[in-house]
Amino acid sequence: MIKVLFVCMGNICRSPTAEGVFRHFLKINGLEGKIEADSAGTHGYHIGESPDSRTQRAALERGYDLSQIRARRVAPQDMEYFDLILAMDHSNLDNLRRMAPPGKETSIKLLMDYSENFDDEEVPDPFYGLGYDFDLVIDMVEDASKGLIKALKKKLS
Repeated sequence: MIKVLFVCMGNICRSPTAEGVFRHFLKINGLEGKIEADSAGTHGYHIGESPDSRTQRAALERGYDLSQIRARRVAPQDMEYFDLILAMDHSNLDNLRRMAPPGKETSIKLLMDYSENFDDEEVPDPFYGLGYDFDLVIDMVEDASKGLIKALKKKLS
């Protein structure tokens, strides 16, 4: 079992989107039970809350139901439990690397490292943006998730 954690700041926009999209791709690729996915935030602003309503609306329009996801903060034990921790941006990447025990830093990367069609290194935070910003996040996350699935399939074989 490969365990993947998606991380943004508050765990109500980008990382729950990544979790939901990635779980969908796991299902259609027959990888449920082989790869586990979760999400969390580096800050505890929204612990226990559902994803932002705009995030949920944009995701649902694409067929992704995020309604069961609840925000949580990255815990120290996550650093040991997850095989791969994927940050949405450099700020959260730096925070995660500071939290990581020695030797675990190499398992912490940017989600967009797996992108096949975007040159961006970061998934932009749509929280203060407009509706289409949430659609862009989904576009980017879908693309990176496809690349991540390909990479993890190789690792499993």
